Amino acid sequence: MTDNVKTVGILTAHPGKEAELRSLLEGLIGSSRSEPGNLRYDLWADPSQPGVFVLDELYVDADAAAAHRASLHFQHYRANVGALADRRALSLRAVVVA
Repeated sequence: MTDNVKTVGILTAHPGKEAELRSLLEGLIGSSRSEPGNLRYDLWADPSQPGVFVLDELYVDADAAAAHRASLHFQHYRANVGALADRRALSLRAVVVA
């Protein structure tokens, strides 16, 4: 069993806010990938649903995930995302993973 924590954020842009949302999300990538304890930080888009983005994050443990949420770049994201999108986040623990 692993202590890794996977976070999946599903964001649906408000009408006319797709480009702003994408920019905000892309702005997280470099800083988030540089965090100690970050194993993966990827941004995906659903080609069948314009304006739907998925953040796929993986951390070594719960402390690393908590440190990410406390970071300045994440706080900037949280302060701005509400005006741009509806958001759902899942914090997951491994059950059976390869």
